[in-house]
Amino acid sequence: MLFWLLVPLKDYFIFFNVFRYITVRTALAGITALLLSLLLGPCMIKLLKKYQIGEEIRTDGPKSHTEKRGTPSMGGLLIISCTIVPTLLWCDLSNKYVWLAIFTMISFGLIGFWDDYLKILKKKSSGMVARRKMILQILLSGAIGLVLIYLGMKGDFILNISLPFFKQWTPYLGFLYLPWVMFILVGASNGVNLADGLDGLAIGLTLISATAFTALSYVAGHALWSQYLNITRVELASELTVFLGAMAGACLGFLWYNCHPAEMFMGDVGALSLGGTIGAVAIMIKQEFLLLMVAGVFVLEALSVLLQVTYFKISGGKRIFLMAPLHHHFELKGWSEQKIVVRFWILGIIFALFSLTTLKLR
Repeated sequence: MLFWLLVPLKDYFIFFNVFRYITVRTALAGITALLLSLLLGPCMIKLLKKYQIGEEIRTDGPKSHTEKRGTPSMGGLLIISCTIVPTLLWCDLSNKYVWLAIFTMISFGLIGFWDDYLKILKKKSSGMVARRKMILQILLSGAIGLVLIYLGMKGDFILNISLPFFKQWTPYLGFLYLPWVMFILVGASNGVNLADGLDGLAIGLTLISATAFTALSYVAGHALWSQYLNITRVELASELTVFLGAMAGACLGFLWYNCHPAEMFMGDVGALSLGGTIGAVAIMIKQEFLLLMVAGVFVLEALSVLLQVTYFKISGGKRIFLMAPLHHHFELKGWSEQKIVVRFWILGIIFALFSLTTLKLR
């Protein structure tokens, strides 16, 4: 909205020409989101406490987590709000990709919201039936995939996939793009959700991923940079840089209240919305495979659960890890919560930096 208001003023005052630049609006969106998060955070915490919207703890989880019972949850509503408002203020709202990113964030957030609501209603750590939640995620991902295929048929999207380390080979998937999108979105949303088990862990890793994809979306949308790095040019991706800047700012502001000891948890409404959105952005900027590197820690968390469950079934009750997801394994090995979180953040930064180096190695 401010983009449409301020940019036309350049005809009268040359200063307003600065608001045409992606980098300027990305910085402003990030700052706006950060300030909104910091200002609205205390109000959100009071509101959640007033309506007794608190976290329910797994009975089979680490015993040290019992003291977290009752901590205000569903703080993801703050993250979503503080991402979307700056996006509406600073983005060019004629961009289709921006609206698809907003839709993804809200729709995955609604699934998470319903799951959190059922947990509060039942006073249990399990909300929606896992199979039902998975079906909803698959259906929603399918709908987003169909939108992307429609945009591809109109020429506003490329139905090819970009592979790291390969310059020219970009396989065309056509309608096979639908299951590909569903796999990415469901996997990304559940990956963040599984990592949301320690104070500041998931939101810190999401902040790292959002920052990395801010750079990736800028490069993908920039004619010279995309040509120099020999990656697929996605013209409409440039405005996603502003959206991701807002998302990074909202994550940073939420981390202020989510660091140990957490004053507020994001809940499924935050985890599913953030994971789904990062997955959607990766698809739109044609960097789906880099998502596996940027979000490497999320992948490890999801794999630890998959391996644990599979091995438990085929071995008749034996376990690979002391407990899954992976961060619980290290908790039971005696690592402090803060040490696990910081070390996982460091690992997340290493994954993100490695993913960025692959751009020039193609």
